[in-house]
Amino acid sequence: MNILKTLRNLALVGWLCVVMTSIALGATILALKLAATVTTMTAKVAATAAAHRKQLAKAKAKARLRRALVAVPVAGVGAAFYFEEQDYQEWLAENPGGTRQQYACEVAALSAEVIDEWLQEMPEKVRPSEEWLLSQVPECEEGET
Repeated sequence: MNILKTLRNLALVGWLCVVMTSIALGATILALKLAATVTTMTAKVAATAAAHRKQLAKAKAKARLRRALVAVPVAGVGAAFYFEEQDYQEWLAENPGGTRQQYACEVAALSAEVIDEWLQEMPEKVRPSEEWLLSQVPECEEGET
């Protein structure tokens, strides 16, 4: 009689181990799926943040061009230099170790996009030549933009 009771207890313990192992495996699989979801969402957030930074930089490039066009008087030129230095300092905070040449290349690349859109809207008679515009762009290496 004791042997039967012991066997039943062992069988019960065995089934409990199987059930607990199944629950642990299920929880592990669920945790892995959730970790994959978090990783995917983190990557999407990073991509969205990068796109947002690029949009902000493009908006700054537009504003910079407007300031440059308005900066004809001496006081306007001084203000333009002041605003440009502020923009550079903000860029430098986001890009520690960056140089003015790298900043100029990034600004030139973003400004080129804006200028291209703007020039397409201008009448061809008053539009500057493409060769002249390209001569005004700073020399940049591949990794600087």
